[in-house]
Amino acid sequence: MTNRLLIYFFLSLYCISINAASVWVETESFKNKGGWVVDQQFMDLMGSPYLMAHGMGTPVADASTLVQIPEKGTYYVYVRTFNWTSPWYQGEGPGRFQLKVDGKKLSSVLGMEGRQWMWQYAGKVNLKQGETTLSLVDLTGFDGRCDVIYLTTKKDDVPPADMAELDLFRRKMMNLPAIPAVQQQYDLVVVGGGIAGMCAAASASRLGCKVALINDRPVLGGNNSAEVRVHLGGHIEVGPNKGLGRMIREFGHSRKGNAQPEDYYEDEKKDKFIATEKNVTLFANYRAVSVKMNGDRIESIVIKHIETGEEQCLRAPLFSDCTGDGTIGYLAGAHYKMGREARSEFGEKLAPEIADKMTMGASVQWYSVDKMKKVSFPEFSYGVGFNEGNCEKVTMGEWKWETGMNLDQVNDAERIRDYGLQVVYSNWSFLKNHLKDNDKYKNRALGWVAYVAGKRESRRLLGDYILKQDDIDKNVFHEDASFTATWSIDLHFPDPDNTKKFPNAEFKAATNHIYIYPYAVPYRCLYSRNVENLFMAGRNISVTHVALGTVRVMRTTGMMGEVVGIAASLCKKYRTSPRGVYQQHLNELKEWMQKGVGKEDGLPDNQHFNETDKLLQVPRALMK
Repeated sequence: MTNRLLIYFFLSLYCISINAASVWVETESFKNKGGWVVDQQFMDLMGSPYLMAHGMGTPVADASTLVQIPEKGTYYVYVRTFNWTSPWYQGEGPGRFQLKVDGKKLSSVLGMEGRQWMWQYAGKVNLKQGETTLSLVDLTGFDGRCDVIYLTTKKDDVPPADMAELDLFRRKMMNLPAIPAVQQQYDLVVVGGGIAGMCAAASASRLGCKVALINDRPVLGGNNSAEVRVHLGGHIEVGPNKGLGRMIREFGHSRKGNAQPEDYYEDEKKDKFIATEKNVTLFANYRAVSVKMNGDRIESIVIKHIETGEEQCLRAPLFSDCTGDGTIGYLAGAHYKMGREARSEFGEKLAPEIADKMTMGASVQWYSVDKMKKVSFPEFSYGVGFNEGNCEKVTMGEWKWETGMNLDQVNDAERIRDYGLQVVYSNWSFLKNHLKDNDKYKNRALGWVAYVAGKRESRRLLGDYILKQDDIDKNVFHEDASFTATWSIDLHFPDPDNTKKFPNAEFKAATNHIYIYPYAVPYRCLYSRNVENLFMAGRNISVTHVALGTVRVMRTTGMMGEVVGIAASLCKKYRTSPRGVYQQHLNELKEWMQKGVGKEDGLPDNQHFNETDKLLQVPRALMK
């Protein structure tokens, strides 16, 4: 062989090695998800939604999809996964699964090792060019999770572990353009499809605004949806603006209770409520991932579909952050607070002497069902020990099963949710398998365990006014009084008895209900003080930690949203900002708040129950 031929031969080998055939499969895009669920809650932290085998201890049905193999060859297969019990247990984890390619299982058991999201080698397989089926096979039912499957003909071609590098690699493999091809214009973009976001979108729509409503789940309602199952709390149509809240009758549930069967939460009524609004475009399963600023104004946001990865750019003169976590405000550089203020900062008697990072926690609710015959449950013991003295002898757990009060509710969100799952399974396993007198439990099985965490507190975006305890205690008059808070000052804290049993790892909360005189909150708490065109409604409005205890329940947050929608219509009418409405059009805002935007067609006024299942006792004389 001549030197020239040798050169061509080695160059061809080099080109083959650097141009290895590869296939990138985002598992959330699987055509058939079987019993696996899409979990998007932590995509800001770990880079993507993922599929999770949420079987409550029973293996779920396989997820599968067809992929195109670009060329014949030997493919090395890598899977991005996470051993979710690793923060508490050093050994192999419970979330085990395998990968099948064209019906054949690869050798590695996945999801049970490592202490962070990582690439795990699944095995190698010989494939022909053309269509191939990939399947995820759950082995335990204990929340095994899979982000991406990567097939490559180049050995040791492991994708990046660094988050920034992985994001670039992911975008390249998914062929996502730098600028979304789809760009749309609205009068108002509402991000967050909970009760606050629904009411903001509907009220603005009814007053002539073209609205985009972004919801990163397939169902509306946030904590009130069947995914989380918290009933609506607080009173509507109360105080100086009695028109506010009537629209909640249009979709509010008719039965009380937390952690109840799915049909209690009547999600179909929420869907219909938004679907009938001709001026609202609902972007279901889309999550806002970035913000573009123009000075101190939001110019546009980019939203990403949680299953397909498709991105769109939405432009508007006005935005409303109804995400709960204050995500849009945070991305836009809005001023915010997190944790508990010191007592001296606002003169609040209920605040701690020294500021700290404690927040109210997130609940993973659950219940069991009687199967009328003996039912087994797998042994589950992964670092949190239960015994006769510390176990919870209950058949369900609702709001009090609350975790993460001493962690960061944004940056530690996946760990907080996972600890909620950990203690539910660990306690139930002890009751079923080790409790001496377990006649109460032997015929019972887990009927439902939430995997979407019900949050109470994280970022609070700061407005032109910050509501504090003194405003509530003294019933301070504000000229821009808007929605009325009727809920007690309800501040959750770690349950002392649970903390004794599980030092620094409690999973239950307690509270003291300090009942209040119904209090109308200033409109100035509903827009950002430094991002000119940003409203907010929900638990992320401009309040202190103490004041949040009385405004955070969902009938109240729905009224916030209604006020935001009204104000947005005035912004459009007068080409002004949220602050401009306060400064120049307050009287017109008041007129609309007194009338409200809800339909007046004799809809029932459903009961208003608080988290302790007791009717909130507010003297009727105080509601006038």
